[in-house]
Amino acid sequence: MAFDFDMIRRVYARLPERIAAARRILGRPMTLAEKILYAHMAELPSTPPVRGKDYVEFYPDRVAMQDATAQMALLQFMSAGIPRVAVPTTVHCDHLIRAERGAKEDLQTALIENDEVFNFLASVSKKYGIGFWKPGAGIIHQVVLENYAFPGGMMIGTDSHTPNAGGLGMMGVGVGGSDAVDVMVGIPWELKWPKIIGVKLTGKLQGWTSPKDVILALLGKLTVKGGTGCVMEYFGPGARTLSATGKATICNMGAELGATSSVFPYDEKMAEYLAVTGREEIASMAQKIAPYLIMDEEVEQNPEKYGPHAYQGDGSICQCSPRPFAHLIYRHTSRPQSKG
Repeated sequence: MAFDFDMIRRVYARLPERIAAARRILGRPMTLAEKILYAHMAELPSTPPVRGKDYVEFYPDRVAMQDATAQMALLQFMSAGIPRVAVPTTVHCDHLIRAERGAKEDLQTALIENDEVFNFLASVSKKYGIGFWKPGAGIIHQVVLENYAFPGGMMIGTDSHTPNAGGLGMMGVGVGGSDAVDVMVGIPWELKWPKIIGVKLTGKLQGWTSPKDVILALLGKLTVKGGTGCVMEYFGPGARTLSATGKATICNMGAELGATSSVFPYDEKMAEYLAVTGREEIASMAQKIAPYLIMDEEVEQNPEKYGPHAYQGDGSICQCSPRPFAHLIYRHTSRPQSKG
């Protein structure tokens, strides 16, 4: 069985305590992305990391590798002298299969051309306790979504579209082979603390509009560099109308934004997808801790109650504080104020 129920139970068991500790550090409500990040940190800090600047160490829940990038990673892992991978890991043989004439014929061609590679990946996977998906077993991202992704988890994969797992509320990050090896041997994985871009979706898709159109429209606004160093977090009533696979499409193409990852909050559509893919038990576990798998409630504020606010800080909007206009003028004007 591919489903790692025991591992997921362990992840869910520590979420409440970890997130409670993170709230004390931050002193404010948290986004889903923050909850996942803090829950997987190697060590909780005494002060919040600076977004886009500080490097932080994490312990991801699992690793996935495609056949083209897995070769060198496995060679490096073998040299570590460790008898078994430290975290659940899978290898997927899909990238070396070229689509030219048809599925059956292309598969046979790939088996001939890459016979040595496939045999190496299969034998090493068997020796070190790595899940092996043979040629023709499916595309890595779809296999992960159907078998391994789970709400609130964190995974890394040796492919830029690993964020596809965000369709089930899992933070997936594309990495290089050396990063994968670090996690496979049990070493913390380092990532620059990401910025977060919230995308509120309202309404429902109409007519021929598909989830792909959502991310294409976002690409038109933000460009291919707009998500660099960021986690795209989707929320709002519109998000709840999208299927899990539709969410996955949007998260998958977050790579085209340059985003570190993309994620959706847990909802009934994810529960339905988990059920139809034989993972009702995971849906049941997720439902019990559902508040930890979504962003904290939005805070409603009445603008009439507040005066002007001045911003000062290191890039976090929470560093704003009230300042009288006279104080602002005195501090920031280039001309001395009249005393008359």
